[in-house]
Amino acid sequence: MSPALRYPRCDSGRRTPAPAGPSERRFRRSVQFPPVGPMVVVVPNQGATPIMLAYTYPLLSIFWTMLEFFVFVLWIWLLIYIFMDIFRSHDMGGFAKAAWVLFVIILPFLGVLVYLIARGGSMQERAEKQAEAQQKAFDDYVKKTAGASAGTSADELAKLADLKAKGVLTDAEFEAQKAKILS
Repeated sequence: MSPALRYPRCDSGRRTPAPAGPSERRFRRSVQFPPVGPMVVVVPNQGATPIMLAYTYPLLSIFWTMLEFFVFVLWIWLLIYIFMDIFRSHDMGGFAKAAWVLFVIILPFLGVLVYLIARGGSMQERAEKQAEAQQKAFDDYVKKTAGASAGTSADELAKLADLKAKGVLTDAEFEAQKAKILS
């Protein structure tokens, strides 16, 4: 059966599901649909009339769904943070880490609750230690990358004087570098 026969056009040009019986045909003739544009295809839902989403999904349900989504994201974040803490911890051995991971995976709610009670107090300390180690590594990298220019001007002048005394630098090169350092 072609779609044109199953979904005849009403007065406004929209396709609507075919009426089931004589009473529905009379109802369809009496209801005038407002024009909606060039053509809007209504997807049939088992022969019933189209239903508005706002009518079937009230405002409180929207807020409840938003709360559920927020709690779900919070739960995922908490799981990731706990797994990071398990593997960041240096005071546990491999078997203890494996046991905690299996406990959190097999019994997630109970595992997370027990982990937060048992080791939650030291989670912040481990995070601070890792942040300090990262900051120290960054500072060392910056100092290494900056090279010899990280020293004081007196140190650089002493190096220049030593190079001049060895005969590596001429008087003109020494004066140019000295002016550059002092400026």
